Amino acid sequence: MVFENSGLETMVVSQDILQDTMNKNGLVLGGSWDYERMTFDYKYEVPEGIYYLRVPGYALEGDVGANSAVLQLMDPYMGKHYYPTGIEYGSDEHFPERIVDNAVEKIRAVAKDLKALV
Repeated sequence: MVFENSGLETMVVSQDILQDTMNKNGLVLGGSWDYERMTFDYKYEVPEGIYYLRVPGYALEGDVGANSAVLQLMDPYMGKHYYPTGIEYGSDEHFPERIVDNAVEKIRAVAKDLKALV
């Protein structure tokens, strides 16, 4: 599930501001980065399964590994985790409405916080 037109996909943000804002809103970087990309995750563990809200970005300039990047954010998306194969993002996946609603709120909060700082 892709959350299109969230406002995040138009934002260009320095890595330090992005990291602080995502952490403030409960999204973590973990090991989801390389020298050109970052993906922040929010994990939902509910009786129906494990779901991840993901907010990706790629470096327009600088180096993510050196904490000096300026990143272009992309559309957030959600996937369901299946053991042992990993996360599936297909259009045939079912996402509980309460999780989708919470994800939309979280995306709006991140966008609002970033707009205030950029």
